[in-house]
Amino acid sequence: MKRLIITLVVASLFTSCLNDSDDYVVLQDDPIVAEFLPNLSQLNLFIGDLSEMTVNSNAFKYDLSTPLFTDYAHKLRIIGLPENTALEYEDDGFPKFPTGTLIAKTFYYNLDETNPNSGQHIIETRVLIKEETEWAIGNYVWNEDQTEAVLDTNEHQVKVDFVNEDGDDMSIDYVVPAANDCTKCHSNAGDVVPIGTKLRTMNFNINGVNQLQKFIDKGYLVNAPAPGEIEALPNWEDDVNYSLEERSRAYFDINCAHCHTAGGFCEVQSTLDLAFETDFDDTNIFQRRYSISARMSNYSPGTSMPYIGVTMVHTKGYGLIQDYLDSLD
Repeated sequence: MKRLIITLVVASLFTSCLNDSDDYVVLQDDPIVAEFLPNLSQLNLFIGDLSEMTVNSNAFKYDLSTPLFTDYAHKLRIIGLPENTALEYEDDGFPKFPTGTLIAKTFYYNLDETNPNSGQHIIETRVLIKEETEWAIGNYVWNEDQTEAVLDTNEHQVKVDFVNEDGDDMSIDYVVPAANDCTKCHSNAGDVVPIGTKLRTMNFNINGVNQLQKFIDKGYLVNAPAPGEIEALPNWEDDVNYSLEERSRAYFDINCAHCHTAGGFCEVQSTLDLAFETDFDDTNIFQRRYSISARMSNYSPGTSMPYIGVTMVHTKGYGLIQDYLDSLD
């Protein structure tokens, strides 16, 4: 496979003065390598100590207004773009990604959510690379020493012990999916696709600054209108600014709609269409409300929803959906 070197147009540069003169040495991080090499370190996504997950200046972080639930794991999301390219606005869904785009998502747990200095347990880094006509997908599994992650197509179970935000001791048998399982969620009409990088899902404020506006200002996103003209997916936890229905539909959209939509993995097996933009009368949520409740209320492999990425019930998420389903009676 041809190696694609990624360098963002706008990169963070470090300068140092030489001999008190006006001459400067400009230092820049190594280019990101958009290729599935054996070790994660070879892709240059992070600089310095790999376990500190310091993002290369040739990539940029992004977050989601409503994130996917994965057994309470945190996720560090980054995008790298080829030199002299940008994401192009099309609508409130996916932007147009240039060939050579790399999207990476690293899953990790804080050892103690009540102590920010407690350290982390990093599990896996999932990578999508945009090739000429399709996306390629790969998964890097981190070693116990947290010094490296290796490309691996097999399923793994990793025991994770941590203290949650309430101070409770938690123990999770986290499942790293096999490559074939990843494509079940990351596919539509037979093509591998991203899930979370829709503009409406990234259209929200972080520390008082709109994330899309930041992307526009830095040249990461072009041809886009003002963020206020782009639809924003509600934050399912925000019960001040959004209704129960809006929050529930947003939760369905990010957690379920990649399979339960036209072209999705469950299109044939299920009559549900859970995309946020689908008119309620066409979703079949009301008709399938008892089935939805049964499949979300307990964890049973092969039966519970979602099929992949969880090994437990998301208590708060299920509570939200059950309240919504009850409101439909």
